[in-house]
Amino acid sequence: EEPMLSLSWLCVSLLGAARAEYEEGGAVTLYANKAGPFANPSEVYAFFNLPYCAPDEIVTKREDLGPLLKGDRPTKTKYEILFRHAISWKSLCKKHLTDAEAALFKQAIADDYYFEMMLDELPIWGYVGELETKSVNLNRQFDNSTRYHLFTHLDFSIAWNGKNIIEVNVSADPLQRVDLGTGARDVEFSYSVRWVASTVPYAERMSRYAQYSFLPQSFEIHWLSIINSFVLVLLLTGFLSIILMRVLKNDFSRYTHAEEEEEEEEESGWKLVHGDVFRLPPMLSVFCAYVGTGAQLFSLIVFLLVLAVMNTFYPGNRGAMYTAAIVLYALTAGTAGFVSAHLYCRLNGGDSSFWAWNLVLSGALFPAPMFLMFSFLNTVAIAYNSQTALPFGTILVIICIWALVTLPLTVIGGIIGRNSAKGKDLCTPCRTNKIPREIPPIPWYRQGPFQVFMAGFLPFSAIYIELHYIFASVWGHKLYTLYGVLLIAFIMLIIVTSFITIALTYFQLAIEDHRWWWRSLFSGGSTGFFVYAYCFFYYFERSEMFGFMQTSFFFGYMLIAAYAAFIMLGTVGFVSSLVFVLRIYRAIKCD
Repeated sequence: EEPMLSLSWLCVSLLGAARAEYEEGGAVTLYANKAGPFANPSEVYAFFNLPYCAPDEIVTKREDLGPLLKGDRPTKTKYEILFRHAISWKSLCKKHLTDAEAALFKQAIADDYYFEMMLDELPIWGYVGELETKSVNLNRQFDNSTRYHLFTHLDFSIAWNGKNIIEVNVSADPLQRVDLGTGARDVEFSYSVRWVASTVPYAERMSRYAQYSFLPQSFEIHWLSIINSFVLVLLLTGFLSIILMRVLKNDFSRYTHAEEEEEEEEESGWKLVHGDVFRLPPMLSVFCAYVGTGAQLFSLIVFLLVLAVMNTFYPGNRGAMYTAAIVLYALTAGTAGFVSAHLYCRLNGGDSSFWAWNLVLSGALFPAPMFLMFSFLNTVAIAYNSQTALPFGTILVIICIWALVTLPLTVIGGIIGRNSAKGKDLCTPCRTNKIPREIPPIPWYRQGPFQVFMAGFLPFSAIYIELHYIFASVWGHKLYTLYGVLLIAFIMLIIVTSFITIALTYFQLAIEDHRWWWRSLFSGGSTGFFVYAYCFFYYFERSEMFGFMQTSFFFGYMLIAAYAAFIMLGTVGFVSSLVFVLRIYRAIKCD
């Protein structure tokens, strides 16, 4: 019943807001959503934290989970807007700013604050004011005193079609501004409203936000760059597979020839380690839990990409992706339980009593670090009095989803996985020796750290360009709408990770190093390290983020994202290597 509730909630969230219709002269509510430094997308505050004209009673609109996670808290304003009624100029209120209020505005202008309002679920943005650090005085001489110009007049331009609002724009009148730097304290806030007839149908009113996200020129560059990466990846994987196939063919013919001739030739290469290649890895329970968690994250990303390509996360559906990610993570928990328990029981024997501990691990490997990071960052947001801090009620809802959906599904998946593995083993083609074989000396460039570095570099180079656009969307104000390109990039990433891990596993076995289990997981997942390293480049070279709160949010949540990428791609690498190793050892005769 609980999973069905989660599924219905997901459907409601993805459908978006209901269509609003207005009669001529009907009241249209304008909501003030948030304000904050333009360079810091995570650092958002309540609009009325700034000393604007607040209504007598602050009324906040009820929001779903997604917008709350996004930091949206729409609050009613004093603006009186009537459908299709133009206002040439109207006073909102007169205020005498105290020194403290003026200082708040001056700091906001210095930090390049923007605000976001909402009219009929359409977002509109504007700046609080304008900073002039150099200006020319009346004697045509440079005056180095800083000027803080506060915008006091907002001009709303609203397009309508029939009974619907189609488009909203807001602009500040540069002639109606107050210089707070000169000591001016008496301020009158005002506004004007213009109504413009439009032929754009209601169904297409969100398309302009998608168009704004990329200019035509950058749109072409985006597609060209992804096609370029795709061709390079195809060539690299093609060359790699051809070389690997030729090498394997030579190995097979050499081993087969030796068997036919029944020569007492000393075995060499990967055949030599056939008695150790299927030796169970250390910390098997943790290993299986990582593979199960990786399978869950892989299924989560696939479902999210399918929904995205179906245009579910259109610009007007605020926070839909956040809701979908949480609900789908809960619903795919059975995958983690099933895969980890099934693999553990197949490798360790179906009657193993430690499978329950394995289940606990698979249920905690990702959520536990995520919860710890969230607790720290939410505390930071509360200390800053930011809207990004989640309300206690929302945190309870997420904990309930985890406790009532994620945990039960993990346990059910684990029980099914264990029962389906009873009486079965891995069906390995070679028996494992009782005594582990000694590993010969390995040159530094073929050891673990160097191999892991090589494994992550190629997949990262395939998605490097796409990462820039994703970062500009998540940690900026651009809207990401090219989900088809993202799907291609994801497929490329999986293919390259799989191929490079298989190749490196082969080279590892060829030098008689049989410790490939954990190595394949780390080789596949090493792209996560590169993603986190890219965060530093993006923060210092591509963004203008500042302040402790934004910095901690950026590096904190990106650490969790990189960790998730490590687990998911590590699973892809291990599964690919396992299939490859089983295939090559089944093709030869083992004693």
